[in-house]
Amino acid sequence: MVAHRQTLPETRSSLTHKFCINGHEGYLTVGLHSDGRPGEIFIKMAKEGSTMSGMCQAFCRAFSLALQFGLSLDEAVVRFRNMRFEPMGPTNNPEIPECQSIVDYVARFLELNFSHPSADRRI
Repeated sequence: MVAHRQTLPETRSSLTHKFCINGHEGYLTVGLHSDGRPGEIFIKMAKEGSTMSGMCQAFCRAFSLALQFGLSLDEAVVRFRNMRFEPMGPTNNPEIPECQSIVDYVARFLELNFSHPSADRRI
């Protein structure tokens, strides 16, 4: 089986969401395919150059490549939801009042906004 990467067009629609987790501010940008499916994500943390910012960039790159090579969003959500590490705690999002990490927050945000309603919720 040969994997085929489905990249996004040069000009694409996107959604940008400002978030705050226990005092750590950031922006999540979701690049969309023409049919509205997420095809890439970016996180910009307020503390540029920090280890946290670098790890967010690495996570986003891996997550985006996984989506582009065929991992379903629902499967990605199952894998990343509930990961626990700092920063964690209260958020400024009433739909996600608390999270266990930035990765958990991103997975839950994507699930709320882009997931198929009948997706399997194993975790």
